[in-house]
Amino acid sequence: MEYTFLGRTGLRVSRLCLGTMNFGVDTDEKTAFRIMDEALDAGINFFDTANIYGWGENAGLTESIIGKWFSQGEQRREKIVLATKVYEPISDPNDGPNDMRGLSLYKIRRHLEGSLRRLQTDHVELYQMHHIDRRTPWDEIWEAFETQVRSGKVDYIGSSNFAGWHLVKAQAAAEKRNFMGLVTEQHKYSLLERTAEMEVLPAARDIGLGVVAWSPIAGGLLGGHALKDDAGARTAKRADLIEKHRSQLERFSALCKELGEKEANVALAWLLANPVLTAPIIGPRTVEQLRDVIRAVEISLEEDLLRELNEIFPGPGGETPEVYAW
Repeated sequence: MEYTFLGRTGLRVSRLCLGTMNFGVDTDEKTAFRIMDEALDAGINFFDTANIYGWGENAGLTESIIGKWFSQGEQRREKIVLATKVYEPISDPNDGPNDMRGLSLYKIRRHLEGSLRRLQTDHVELYQMHHIDRRTPWDEIWEAFETQVRSGKVDYIGSSNFAGWHLVKAQAAAEKRNFMGLVTEQHKYSLLERTAEMEVLPAARDIGLGVVAWSPIAGGLLGGHALKDDAGARTAKRADLIEKHRSQLERFSALCKELGEKEANVALAWLLANPVLTAPIIGPRTVEQLRDVIRAVEISLEEDLLRELNEIFPGPGGETPEVYAW
């Protein structure tokens, strides 16, 4: 497994991040344990979750599954760089009128305590704001995170789904307080979704943030099954998107066939070729899917292939911009 630094920190993480969103939803606990064991054995040390995963009345279930996995011992927790998130309501009746989206100091403290209980740990390496909060002032947000960092419950702070100007504003507010501020931004980014190249990636590079890509195979559209008659239920629900991008997906599939590689792995390799990117989040629902996707770190795309992919899936800079001009 290849490793890189987590943003501008000295902490090294695997180039693939194990996403756990499916645990407890599409993936049962036993299978989730096997996936995490195999990921760790393969050298993946970067795990991402969120307090909302499990969804609805089951919010927190995914964190609980990870906590049970940690409790099996054999230094599982010590070997993992663990990331979770805060922002969404998680149906805690004790929150009362504060059970709403946001990043108040009150909510950050309470929801971190809840995550730590479910995860059966006393700290997380990366605590991420799941979305921007336009109501709460940055002085309050940074006071909350600084307190948790000083307490040893959190090592680093990250963001998710921030616009470029949000990143700049957040970091400026942190610097005024002589606080490290953000180290990563988690953002939707793939061959089919490249709007991050307009502002988010340049801002992240300028500030020194690592970027963690979610939905790196575009919700399965780049996974090789979208054009098949027996496409999975998830992909089939996106029939309109498939038709919209059919010609691109067909060209992409043909290129991957020439390379002798699976579509999902080429899509991930394209992301891994980007020096701004820390890691794409992979979300295997089965052990077999995990084994397949690990191949991505071994694929090296030459410049001519990067340009061909850029022609199939043009970025927001135009039809034929310089490859990775940012």
